[in-house]
This record gives sequence, structure tokens and C-alpha cells, in this order.
Amino acid sequence: MSKISFNNKQSPFYDSLKEKVETYFKENRIKQTGNFNLFTKSFVLIPLAISLYIVLVFFTPGAIISILLCIIFGFTISSIGFNIMHDGAHGSYSTHKWINRISAHSLSLVGGSPFMWRIKHNIIHHSFTNIDGVDDDLNNRPFFRMTIQDPKYKMHRYQHYYWVVLYMLSYPSWVFMQDFNKYFTRKIADYKIRKMSLNDHLKFWASKVFYISTFIVFPMFFVGVASTIIGYLILAFSCGLGISVVFQLAHIVGKADFPNPDIDTNKIEEEWAIHQVKTTVNFATKSKVISWLVGGLNFQVEHHLFPKISHVHYPQINKIVKETCAQFKVPYNEYPTMFSAIQAHVIHLKTMGVA
Repeated sequence: MSKISFNNKQSPFYDSLKEKVETYFKENRIKQTGNFNLFTKSFVLIPLAISLYIVLVFFTPGAIISILLCIIFGFTISSIGFNIMHDGAHGSYSTHKWINRISAHSLSLVGGSPFMWRIKHNIIHHSFTNIDGVDDDLNNRPFFRMTIQDPKYKMHRYQHYYWVVLYMLSYPSWVFMQDFNKYFTRKIADYKIRKMSLNDHLKFWASKVFYISTFIVFPMFFVGVASTIIGYLILAFSCGLGISVVFQLAHIVGKADFPNPDIDTNKIEEEWAIHQVKTTVNFATKSKVISWLVGGLNFQVEHHLFPKISHVHYPQINKIVKETCAQFKVPYNEYPTMFSAIQAHVIHLKTMGVA
């Protein structure tokens, strides 16, 4: 991957913002990692997921109830990812590194690879947000045209209709295709993956074997092949839709920038923090229910500026970020509701399909 840099020789905006945020935590004598609210979520979501699995596999309720429980199960898995895995992967769940590692490896239990996620999300996405050809979250070709730089095909004029179907497929595609593609090609977008250790290899394969055994093979002995496949697909489609919608609303909307580095210098002519604000969008920040379910990822601006601060603190530092953006005349983008953000995303897809 060709090295892209930012104009960080002087960072007046971020320096000022960091100082204010650090002062907030010091004056209030609170840690930047998770607190009782986050731990409470864990004690709700994890037992809920286990209970749903037990009921569906060992007690097998009627068809309609099973369908509803599979849908709830799918969204519960996505919520565990948002709240527990995500904070753990960023090292913000706890002050203890071993707890963060355990939280991050909750991804292994639901089929994903923490190794691949850390590179794709922590390193690439958070460093080079919305830069086409680098940020792998924009790599949805050929099915979607997310930016003006993407090649345009006739099918893209309908992408604002078929997005729901493909987003539902995103989770099983991630587990069974994308991780393996990254593993065997040793690349994520244009980023070359470092040599994996024996431990990395073993963890990768162990997570896949555990997932397939737990979610597909084992249930077949209790509920049958057809019921297992149908139930799994309902779960996977629900989870995929939940994950995709939340992450797309944060970056793939009309208010977000999709900057290109200078052709000669390969440099973004803004400091990194301003780039993060301009390429990221908040939504539904007044909704406590949505904030709880999506792990504060509706405060995406705050997350991109301070990924090592737990999401439970984002509503408080949101005010500081807004004030600092206004002070430095940096545009702060947000949508008041989740519906308005979804609407903006669909409009963006429609625009890119014909532009």
C-alpha cells in the first residue's frame, strides 16, 4: 500500500480538543475505559445470546416463535459486536489488557477473525477513513458504487433498491468468504498483511471450526438439517443487516467527505483529526435506546477522534467536540434520527448509481 500522509506538522484543532477532553476526565476523576454501564450491557447481552441458543437448539419452539427468536438472536450478536468486541478491540473496554483481549476475542465465537478485524478496522479504516482504494470498508465492488471514483455499471442504478438484500448477506459473506480471501491472499485492499505467527494461524482456524460446529453442525443433530439451515440464515441475515446499516450510516452518506490524496505527494492537505470529522457522521445521538444497542457507534465522530475512549463516555465528550469544531470552523455532521440517516444513505446510493 502506498503511504498516505496527513498535514500533521501543526495540529491546532486536535491539540486543543485533546487537551479539553483530557481535562474533562481529570476534573471528573473518571477513567476513559468502560464503567458499570458497559459491564451491565455485557451481563445482559451475553446471557441473552446463550439463552436464545439453548432455547432454539434444545427446546425448539414452534416455527413462528423460532423465527422471531432467530431474528432477535441475530441482532443480539450484532449488539455484542458493537458493545463488547468493538471496545475490547480498541483497548477501551477495561484498564486490564487481558479483559480487552477476551472482549475482542468474542468475535471468534461468532465466526469472525480478530486478527483480520484489527488490521481492517483499527489500522486501515481508522487511519484512512473514506479514502477510496485504501479504506476496505469502501471495497464493495462490483455490487455497489459507493464513491465517484468507483467504476459504474448498469446494475448500480438499482443499488438503492437491492442494498437491503446484500447487506443481509454481508455477515455470512464476512465469515465464510472475506476472512478466507484476506487469509490466503495476505492482503486487505492494498494493505499487505504481515507474516502470521503459528498462534495467529491456529486462532484463525479454531474460530472457524468452532463457529461452524456450534452454529451449523451441532444444531443439526437436535432440530434437523433443514430447520438448522433456515434458522441459521434468518439469524445471519438479521445480524448482517444490523451490522451493515450501523457502519454504513456513519460514512456512506451525503454529508461525509470522500477525499483523494494529492496525486504528486500522496498527502491529504489537512490534519488527521479534521479528516476524521469530515469523513464521519453521527446519527440519532439523542436516542438512549439506539445508543445502548449500537454501542455508541451513533457517536461515530467521537469514536474516530478518540477510539481508545469507551463509547459509554461519548455523550459527554460530544459537547466538547461540537464546541471545538465550532471554534475552529470544522463542519460537524450529524442526522437527528436513524431514519433520516438511512434516508440519506439510500439517497447517496441512488446518486452514485447515476452520477
